[in-house]
Amino acid sequence: MKLVWLRNDLRVLDNPALFNASDAQQGVTAFVTLCPLQWKDHDDAPIRWSLWRDHLVTIIAQLNTLKVGFRVLMTDTFAELPDAIIRLATEVNATELHFNYEYPLNERHRDRHVCQTLESQGIHCFGYHGELIIAPGQVITGQGGMFKVFTPFSRAWRQVYLNQLPEPLGLPAVQPAALQSDELPSDLGWSDISESSIKLDSSLWPVGEDSVHQRLIEFVEEKESSYKQQRDFPAILGTSKISPYLAIGALSPLQCLQALKLSTHHQEDWLASTWLNEIIWREFYRHLLVAWPNMSRLEPFRPEVENRITWRNNSEGFDAWCRGETGFPIVDAAMKQLLNTGWMHNRLRMVVASFLTKLLGVDWRLGAAFFMRHLIDGDFASNMGGWQWAASVGADAAPYFRIFNPQLQSEKFDPDAVFIATWLPELAAVPAKKRHLPGAGQEYGRPAPIIDYKAARKAALDDYQQHG
Repeated sequence: MKLVWLRNDLRVLDNPALFNASDAQQGVTAFVTLCPLQWKDHDDAPIRWSLWRDHLVTIIAQLNTLKVGFRVLMTDTFAELPDAIIRLATEVNATELHFNYEYPLNERHRDRHVCQTLESQGIHCFGYHGELIIAPGQVITGQGGMFKVFTPFSRAWRQVYLNQLPEPLGLPAVQPAALQSDELPSDLGWSDISESSIKLDSSLWPVGEDSVHQRLIEFVEEKESSYKQQRDFPAILGTSKISPYLAIGALSPLQCLQALKLSTHHQEDWLASTWLNEIIWREFYRHLLVAWPNMSRLEPFRPEVENRITWRNNSEGFDAWCRGETGFPIVDAAMKQLLNTGWMHNRLRMVVASFLTKLLGVDWRLGAAFFMRHLIDGDFASNMGGWQWAASVGADAAPYFRIFNPQLQSEKFDPDAVFIATWLPELAAVPAKKRHLPGAGQEYGRPAPIIDYKAARKAALDDYQQHG
C-alpha cells in the first residue's frame, strides 16, 4: 500500500505525488489532515478552506473512480501529525508516503518531522515539486545564488523552462481494487473557532476539475490577449480569477502555462505574455522562501530599510482601514469588496497596502495577516511578498518614495467610478467625478477622511529617509 498526502494540491491531473504513487500494483490510499487550530494560528481564511473542502468533495469522487481510497485525519496542530500518520500507515500496511512540497517554514518542518517518523519505521517518503514549474535552486545567478530581483529571475526562469520543457502529467493509473473512503466533515472543525462571516458564493467560485479547467481555458482564449490592457481596471472583468484555484491546488501552474502555450492567440510570443509574468512572480516568492527561511518568520527581506521606519501604533486608523471607513472611496470600496466576497482586485491590493503602510504608518505584518484571514486566494508566499513590496522592505520592492495617491489611482483605473459605486452604493447619488474625492458622500453617511494625504505622504517620506 502507498499513501498520498493531499494538501494544497487538490487535483487528479498533473499531481506528481498521486501519479507516481499509482502504479496499479500495490493500491493507493489518499488522505488529508485537518488542523483547524493550526490554520487559525496561520491566519488562514475560513472561506479559503470552504473552497478547499467543496472542491475536495469532487476530487474524492474522482479518486473513487480510480479505486483510490480516501481517509481523513484530524488533529489540532501539526505537532500531532507524525503519530496520526504513522497510525494510518500501520493500519493499511503502507510502505511509502508520497506528497507535494509546501514551502513556508512551518510546513517544511512539519514534513521533515513526519518523514523522520515514518522512515524510522521503514516507510519511505517521496516529495515532489508539484506546486512549482521550476524547482527551487534551479534558477540561479551566475555566482550560483538566488536572485534578489524579479526581472533577472524571470529572464533566467524562462531559459530554465526552455531547457527543461516540463509537461503536465496525465491521469494516474486505476488501482486493482476499491479501498475504504471516509466521510469529509462539513465544517472541517472551524465551527467553534471561526470569526469570519464571509460565505462562499458557489456561483463566483465553482468547483470540480472540469469547471476549473473551463475557467482557465475561457480566460486564455477570450481574455488573456487583452489582459495587459485591462488587468488594472477593477470594474472590468479583465483578470483570470483563477488565483483561488492555484491557492488550493485545483490547478497547477504548469497546467496554466500549458494552456497559455496552446492558446490560439499565441504562437511564438507566449513567453512574453504579461499573464505569464504573474505566474513567474508566484514562483519567485516561493523560491525566496526556500532561499531565505527567515521570511517565513515575517522578517523583511530588506531589514536595512525597515530599520529606518517607526511603525505607528495607529489602532484607530487600522480599524477604519479594516472596516472600509477611511473616507478615501477607492480604498473603502476595495475593502468592502474583500469583506463581502473574500477577494480583491490586484491593483487595489497594492493601493490599500500602500495606504496602510505608507500613509497610516501601520506595520505591514498587520495588513498581511488581515488579508490572510479574509482572502479566498490567501497564499502565504505571494501575500507576504506583496505586502513587503508595498512597504518597500521586500525583494524587488517598490522604491520607498513610491506612495500611491488613492484619488489619482481611482481617477486613472476607475475613471467612471463604477467600481466605487458598486461597493459604496451610497455614492451612487454623487456625480461620478466627485466620487473619487476624499470625503465624498459625507452627506449620505460616508466618513470624513481619516488623514490629510499630503501631510501623511510627507511624514512617510521623512520616516523612510530619517536614517538613509
